[in-house]
Amino acid sequence: MAMSNEKIRDILRDSGLIGAETLDALFDEAQKKKKGLYELILSRDILPDFYFGKAIADGLGISFVSLARVPISDEVLRIVPEPVAMAQQIIPFDRDKNGLKLAMADPFNDEVVDFVEKKFSGPVTRYFATEHDITNALSLYRKDVAQGLEDILEDVRKGRGGTEGPIVKMIDELLVSGSRNRASDIHIEPYEKSTEIRFRIDGVLHEVATLPKKFHEEIISRIKILARLKTDEHLSAQDGRLSFSVEGENIDVRVSIVPITEGEKAVLRLLSAKSRQFGLDELGLVGDDLEKVKRGFAKPWGMVLATGPTGSGKTTTVYAILKVLNNPEINIATIEDPVEYEIEGINQIQVNAKTNLTFAKGLGSILRQDPDIIFVGEIRDEETAGIAINAALTGHLVLSTLHTNDAATTLPRLSDMGIEPFLISSSVNTVVAQRLVRKICQACIVSTEVAVQDGKVTTEHGVLSIAEKVIEKYFGKTKKLRVYEGKGCPVCKNTGYVGRTGIFEVLEVTPTIRELIMKKVDSDIIETKAVEEGMTTMFEDGLRKVAKGVTTLEEVMRAVKA
Repeated sequence: MAMSNEKIRDILRDSGLIGAETLDALFDEAQKKKKGLYELILSRDILPDFYFGKAIADGLGISFVSLARVPISDEVLRIVPEPVAMAQQIIPFDRDKNGLKLAMADPFNDEVVDFVEKKFSGPVTRYFATEHDITNALSLYRKDVAQGLEDILEDVRKGRGGTEGPIVKMIDELLVSGSRNRASDIHIEPYEKSTEIRFRIDGVLHEVATLPKKFHEEIISRIKILARLKTDEHLSAQDGRLSFSVEGENIDVRVSIVPITEGEKAVLRLLSAKSRQFGLDELGLVGDDLEKVKRGFAKPWGMVLATGPTGSGKTTTVYAILKVLNNPEINIATIEDPVEYEIEGINQIQVNAKTNLTFAKGLGSILRQDPDIIFVGEIRDEETAGIAINAALTGHLVLSTLHTNDAATTLPRLSDMGIEPFLISSSVNTVVAQRLVRKICQACIVSTEVAVQDGKVTTEHGVLSIAEKVIEKYFGKTKKLRVYEGKGCPVCKNTGYVGRTGIFEVLEVTPTIRELIMKKVDSDIIETKAVEEGMTTMFEDGLRKVAKGVTTLEEVMRAVKA
């Protein structure tokens, strides 16, 4: 950010959004490590980016804009060339009778404003936007992946570039486009006459391009070379890794190649540090749920477990907790498969089957490294569970993940792994069960009403049964529910959704729950008692987010049924 750390500190101090003691400590650390105060605040989840931007804009006396909530037309965007926008951290986002509206990370850069006014041939109104927001908005300049690949194919048809050149460019285009489109996975699938490219964005697969089948083998071969896999092996599954850089960020990629009937299919999972940098509140944890989680990891020992199916955001939740706990006075160690992104100040170990470095063996080694906090990427077996429980009972805070459908099922699941009930009841502090739902695009959000009668909610997608007391709790006494959806716009690429958030249920192991664990009761009984003691179920948390316009009823039903 162009503003000095001193200026940011002074503005935030006047805003009162961050306590003076915390702010001074952050400032001192930023100066000592020669880092930007903005980046430090963002990485530590001290203040969400939106509120940071609003505070800075108010302090500067400049209007604030959140570009994520504003539809930007192609015509307006092209007023400022992409290289200028990227170099100067600016985005033109609207025009009216008063002139052009320009979002700027440094709104006092008069030189840039003069340049834009001359190019636009009219007045420019300055708005402050955060660097993070502007970086995301810069992706609007990018042509879609289909067009990028078509341009490469056109070069091939016209004889431009060598035999290898186009394939290298295709892979580069796929990786960069996948990253810029927030894809978590890239699927490269062979069919009889073509190769289909699909991106998984916000949990949903989207077809993005079709390539001639004749390029498929070369594409797979190029991926194998980058991932250091056997190029002459076509009948066995292979797993590998590669990395690439886009706009100053290193992206780690997990590669999976399997033989199918029409050839070899590749799936590339993109692991971006930025995609994991969320605060607990940004994940979707709110109110009592957030406080329960904080109480769970505030204890010096015991276990905090994140549970759910694959792809439900468990590891992201644990990373968010680790970032809160991370400080120089504490020794934090992890054993992961894979290490999804590196956190400065934390000792992270990668599971390695070839060297017999399993979760259990790695965890055993960590315990000899004098740790205060341990993160076990996943509890998969009885041995790992036993060591983790023992660590939690001997003065360590242990964080881990587990595959269970809900919070209450987690406790009997540990028992099924051979852990004695008295050990479970003594060691587990908190269980966080979760799913991911897509968030409604705030640039095109609209509201509508759906009918409700006798606990039956009628939508265009069908009839949902919801207890009347639950409807009243989140929507009030009404015969029509006010719900929201995205109508589709350039910001969300006409999907109506941008990004994802979590829906949670947080089970706090109270004395009553401990007694039930000791009695080896079914998970249904544990859940009933937890709800009586105030636990909000995932479905109810989803309804809470529907009522606030965060997501849709359809998304909640899809996630909870999954």
